[in-house]
Amino acid sequence: MLVAFSVAPSGSGDGDSVSAAVAEAVRIVRESGLPHETTSMFTTVEGDWDEVMDVVKRATEAVSAHSPRTSLVLKADIRPGHTGQLHEKVRRVEEHLSTDR
Repeated sequence: MLVAFSVAPSGSGDGDSVSAAVAEAVRIVRESGLPHETTSMFTTVEGDWDEVMDVVKRATEAVSAHSPRTSLVLKADIRPGHTGQLHEKVRRVEEHLSTDR
């Protein structure tokens, strides 16, 4: 399963505290040992349901410690029996781009 999520404190009004809170969430993802990728808008984590949702929960709790309100956006690709999709999905698109013309 792939889960792309974005978590941030809401209503704090301090841009520096937002990045510090988000960094704590990303640290939790990195320390999880699960395959992951962080971009400017989302962090994507790959693993089984319980592992991934535990990471999302702990990342959300870390951000929530910075603000009385937290925003969480989550999108999941649940495809039993498939692993390595974090990079494989992109590879398949790139393959089409290199051969389509």
